[in-house]
Order: sequence, then structure tokens, then C-alpha cells
Amino acid sequence: MLMSRKRKTTEPPAQNTADTIRSMIEGGGERVWRFADFEGLPPAAGAKALSRMARKGLVQRLGKGLYFRSRSTAFGPSKPNLSQIQALPLRRNGVFPSGVSAANLLGFTTQNPGRGEVATNGLSLPRLILGKETVIHTRRPENWRKLSQEDAAFLDFLRNRGAASELSPEETVSQLVALAREKGRINRLLQVAESEPPRVRAMLGAIAEQLGKPACRLKQLRCGINRLSRFEFGTLTALAYATAWQAKKGSDR
Repeated sequence: MLMSRKRKTTEPPAQNTADTIRSMIEGGGERVWRFADFEGLPPAAGAKALSRMARKGLVQRLGKGLYFRSRSTAFGPSKPNLSQIQALPLRRNGVFPSGVSAANLLGFTTQNPGRGEVATNGLSLPRLILGKETVIHTRRPENWRKLSQEDAAFLDFLRNRGAASELSPEETVSQLVALAREKGRINRLLQVAESEPPRVRAMLGAIAEQLGKPACRLKQLRCGINRLSRFEFGTLTALAYATAWQAKKGSDR
């Protein structure tokens, strides 16, 4: 008896990653490309393909993970537009306002910083996008990615002890408490409090107590704070319960 042979099915070969990337870049015209623009393709192979294209002069390497496809002009190859580069979204890490920028967003100052200041949960951010003069504070908790820009700015303001406020200590505290009361903000911040430094947790506790949060919630917050520690609250020493939450007496305002 003749055995029937199973028909072998062959899948069409996958298009070469390098060819795919080259086709996308050549069809995309003048623009900046990043690894994130080639979703679905093997990252390592994509990086090698871009590197080879840069060596051949098909694209220009601007920085880590950033490549530019130019166009021909009467004056030679076009140059990348810096403002467009700085407007690129940053997908891997969150970017949050910090310092004077955070205080400005929350209404504590009308000043606009001479150079940008941001915070991120990552280890770094591409300076080509943010600008070489931008001050970058790294290693913010991963929990910050769950927060809005305003909530993250609130925590940053606490970390800086309200130093960027143009208001008096009493006015600063009054506005801070009002902001904490808005749209359940204090509840959201208390949910991520465990990832904050003890000083910030103490400040959140003082604000929460001033807002009348239940004793059980305040007790839970106190559990993560060494009772022997004393913290510099700066301007926020004006909080009604600052001393009860271990603010140093006579802390500079």
C-alpha cells in the first residue's frame, strides 16, 4: 500500500528587517526616526540596520536612537529642525515638571525658568529632544507614571519644600491645601505615598490631617516614618500639623 505523503506547507519568507526599515525610511521623506517607530520588528536587528544606513550616508545619526532622513536642497542636504526634535514624544519614561516649572504649573509663581527643569522615572532622557540646558532629575518612583502632570508637580513641590513659591508661607500653605482637596487629589497621592521619601510622606500626612482624613489612614501613613526623625519642611513649616508630623522647629521658611 502506498503511503500518502503529507503535503508540506511553506510559509512565504518574512521580509528582511533591513529591507523593511529602508523601505519605510525612503518612503517617509524628510523626518526624524526612532527605534519606537519600527514596532513589530526585532529591536536588535533594527538598530543594526539603522547603524549600517548611517555608515552609508542614507540617514544621519543625531544621537542615541535618533536618526534623520534628509532631503536634497540647493544648498545641500537639509538639516533637522531642532524644535521638531524637541517636540517628539518620549514613550519609555515619564516626563514631569520640576522646580520652578512645577511651581508655575500649580500657580505658586508666575516665573518661567530660564532653562527647563524636568523629572523622570528613568535613568536619563535624550538631551537632543529636551535641550542641552535642561536640568533633569532622574529616578523618580515608577508610581509617578500613574499620576497627572499636576499631581506629579504637587509631589515635586513637596520635595523642594515649597522653595519656588512667590507667596508668603501662610498663602503657600493655604493654596497647597486647596490644591490637595481638588478632585480627590490627596487620595491619589496617599496611594503612592509609600514610594516617596519619608520627608514627603510626613508633609502629605500633615496635609491629610489638615483636610480631616480619618485617623486610621493617618496611622497607616505614620507606620513608614521613623518617629525619631525630624524633617526640614522649609516654607511648609506653616502647615497646621507640621510639628505633629515631625517638622523641625524653627525650620527656615
